[in-house]
Amino acid sequence: MTSKIKRSLTIGFIATPVGVLIILALFYIAHYGRIYPGISITKIQVGGKNKTQALEAIKKTPIPAELELFYPQLPNQKFTISLKEIGFSYEYDKSVEEAYLLGREGNFQKDISTIVWAAKNKINLPLKFSYNQERLNEYVSVIAGQVSDEPVYPKAIKSNGQIKVETGRAGHELNQHELKETIITRLSMANFSPIQITTEQVNPEIDNDQAQMLKTRAEKLIGKSLTLKHEYQEIFLDDSVLISFLTSPKQYNEFAIETFIENHKTSVERPAQNPTFIFINENGSQAKVQEFTPAKAGIEIDKKALMQELTSAISKLENESVNELTLNIVVKETPPDYQTEDVNNLGIKELIGRGESNFRGSDASRIYNINLAADRINGSLIAPGEIFSFNQALGDVSKFTGYKEAYVIQDGKTVLGDGGGVCQVSTTLFRAALDAGLPITERRAHSYRVGYYEQGYPPGLDATVYSPTTDLKFKNDTPAHILIQAYPDTQNLTLVFELYGTSDGRIATTTNPVITSSIAPGEDVYIDDPTIPTGQTKQIEYKAWGAKVEFDYKVERNGEIIYEKTFYSNYKPWQAVYLRGTGPAEQ
Repeated sequence: MTSKIKRSLTIGFIATPVGVLIILALFYIAHYGRIYPGISITKIQVGGKNKTQALEAIKKTPIPAELELFYPQLPNQKFTISLKEIGFSYEYDKSVEEAYLLGREGNFQKDISTIVWAAKNKINLPLKFSYNQERLNEYVSVIAGQVSDEPVYPKAIKSNGQIKVETGRAGHELNQHELKETIITRLSMANFSPIQITTEQVNPEIDNDQAQMLKTRAEKLIGKSLTLKHEYQEIFLDDSVLISFLTSPKQYNEFAIETFIENHKTSVERPAQNPTFIFINENGSQAKVQEFTPAKAGIEIDKKALMQELTSAISKLENESVNELTLNIVVKETPPDYQTEDVNNLGIKELIGRGESNFRGSDASRIYNINLAADRINGSLIAPGEIFSFNQALGDVSKFTGYKEAYVIQDGKTVLGDGGGVCQVSTTLFRAALDAGLPITERRAHSYRVGYYEQGYPPGLDATVYSPTTDLKFKNDTPAHILIQAYPDTQNLTLVFELYGTSDGRIATTTNPVITSSIAPGEDVYIDDPTIPTGQTKQIEYKAWGAKVEFDYKVERNGEIIYEKTFYSNYKPWQAVYLRGTGPAEQ
C-alpha cells in the first residue's frame, strides 16, 4: 500500500466522527425548541412542532359529554359515564411537555437512541388527564351491580347450636379493576368509542364431600372466640363470626374477613392528634386544666397483615385445643407534629395509669350523677409530693350543687339520696391510681358488694366515699405533676379515668382478689316506687354473697420494691332489691 493511500484512509477515519458531530449539531439546531420527528400524541403528529403549535394541534380533539358502555347480554340497556361528573379533564400542557422532553433527558447515549427510535419506529404518547377516582369507582360499582349475577360462595352457619352448610351457586362477575383500566386507557388515547363490558364465569359451588369437610371445620370452632385488641379498644368475635369466615373445605372467605375489618376500623383508626393544654389557676383556687388533649399517633389498620394474622389465629383455633385467643391489631402509625410535653412545663407528657368501670343497669339519675362527678374531677392537677383527696376535689355533693336523687346504700338500706352514683367515680379513679403505681393512703371498700363494680371485674376493686368521714386519697410521688382525665360514656355506660404525667420506670402489679370466706344473701327486698306504674318492677340490686376479699399491691422500680400494700374488703351479704311500681297504671 502506497503512503499516499495510507494518508487518505487516516484522514477519512479522522473525518468520520467529526462529520457525525457536525450532522448532530445541525440536527439539534434545526429542532431547537421543537419536538423531535416521529413523535405523536394520540396519533396527532407533533414531531417538528414547537410547544405552542403542538398544543394547538392536540386541543382540537373533540371530547364527548359522556362515555358509552354496552353489555351484549343486555342489548337494550345502555350504560354511560358522565365525564363532567367524574371530573375528567385533559392536561394538555403536561402532555406536550412530555413529548418535548423525549430525547432531552440529559443522557447522551439514551437521548440519541430515543431520537433514532422515534424517527424509525414512531412513538405515540397518550394524553395526560385528571379525574376523580372515587366518582369513577362509584360508576363502575353501579354497573357491576347491574350486569353481575353474584355467585354464592359456600359457607357454614351456626343455627341453634348446629352447623348448616350452604354449598354455593355459580354466577358471573364484572372485573371492576379491569374495566377501570380499560376506561383509563381509552380516555388517555382519546378513544371515545363504546366500550364492551365483559364478565367472568365464577363457580365456587362445592360437592357433598367438600360440604362435609367444611361442616367439620366449623364444628371445631363452636364455643371458641377471638378478641382483637388495640390500646384500650377490644373487638370480640364469637364462634358465629369465626365460622362465617370459612369457605370451601380448606380456605377462608377473604371478602368476609375484609368486610368485617372495614366495618370495625372506625373504632381503631384515627388521624394524628396534636396536643392541647390550657391551664387555669384563678384567685388561688385549686389548679385545674380546662382543656387537655394528649398527643396521639395517627392509626391506620394494616389490613393485609391483619387478614393474614386473623386467618392464622382462626386456623389455630380450628386445629388446636385452644378456646380463646387475643390478637393485637396490626396498625401503621403516623406521628403528630409535636408532643404533649411541648405544650406545658409541668412534666405532663405521657399516660401513666388507666382505670375503667361499667355501670350498665343504672337509672337516669345515677347516670347523670356519674357524668357530673366525673366532669368535676376531670382536669385536676396533683403536684409532686401532693396527696390527692377525692372529696376535696369533688366538693359538696347535694341537690344544691346540681346532683339528683338516686338510690344509694345507707345504713343497710337502699334509699334515695343526693349524688347516688358518685362511688362509681371514686372506684374507677382508685383503679387508675393502682395502675399508675401510686401510694394509696386512704381507701375503704363498700359495706356491701355492688353489682356495678363487678361488671367485668372481681370483687374487692371498689372504693367508697362519703364526706367528711370516708375519702379516697393517693399520693403523687412521681417527679412531675399528674393530670386526671375523665371519660364518661353515657351511651355505652362506661367510665374511664386516665392519669398523665412522667413515668419514672415504675411497674405496678396487683394480684387477683381472693375471696377468703363468704356468707349467703338474705331474702329479696321490694321497695315501693311511685314513679313506676303499678304492676311493674325494676331490679336495682342483685343478690350478692357476703365475702372477705383481699389482694396484694406492689410497685417496683429498677428491680426494687418502692411500695407494697395488701387491701382488705369485708362485704356483708346483700339481697336482691326490686323497685315495685305504685304509680298510675299505663293505659
